[in-house]
Amino acid sequence: MHKKVISVINQKGGVGKTTTVINLAAGLSIKGKKILVIDLDPQGNATTGLGLSNNINSDKTIYSVLNGNRKISDVIQKTSFSNLSLVTSNVDLSGLEVETAGDNRRAFKLKDELTSILNDSRASYDYILIDCPPSLSLLTIMALVASDALVVPLQTEFFALEGLTQLIKTIDRIKSNLNPSLEIRGILLTMFDKRNKLSGEVEMEARNFFKEKVYSSVVPRNVRLSEAPSHGMPVLLYDKICPGSKAYFKLTEEFLDQDKQVESAA
Repeated sequence: MHKKVISVINQKGGVGKTTTVINLAAGLSIKGKKILVIDLDPQGNATTGLGLSNNINSDKTIYSVLNGNRKISDVIQKTSFSNLSLVTSNVDLSGLEVETAGDNRRAFKLKDELTSILNDSRASYDYILIDCPPSLSLLTIMALVASDALVVPLQTEFFALEGLTQLIKTIDRIKSNLNPSLEIRGILLTMFDKRNKLSGEVEMEARNFFKEKVYSSVVPRNVRLSEAPSHGMPVLLYDKICPGSKAYFKLTEEFLDQDKQVESAA
């Protein structure tokens, strides 16, 4: 059984998390994999970036699931992209931490819900990708508890690795207390600027430290990448041949190869 539930996580904002979720999901779905994206960020950027609305009047959101009002199977929505479904988010989600304060199993709520669809043969997703909020909050803990593995986007800039040590401490805490099989699947270097010496230095440092955990695909700074979400579509479909798309197509191949290796080793 390959690891299906993958959170894209980094408590630092603006490192390319949502861009990575949207485009990895699109890349995998183009490859014929059935994908469910869960937008777990109150900003709802994965929601709008995949062409759905994050307005506040909907009760078909992840918030309604985590507060116990809906089952996750009731709130899954189709996107206009084949093989790609989405559980949307909106700003309501930011109130969850306070509202569930009395519930001592709340850290497991997302895991419990995902287990119900993973066990449902009709749903049969190849991967469930979770877009985490840029903080180490309850929502992030819920995602870490529910996940098999993590993809960590790392912006190639000063202090990038310092932030990562804090994240790794959190991951280790979750592993020892709540989810022993959690692992980092890969680290993705983002916003790479080859004219900037620092980008190259951060890349070298990351590869020295994390070795083969760092994907060989590197996502460049690319205007098309930042334009695509305002059109409600992944860059892979907005402009297939721009450098950002090429990087995410390559990442998709690497991501799938990771599971091929696991299967051939089994």
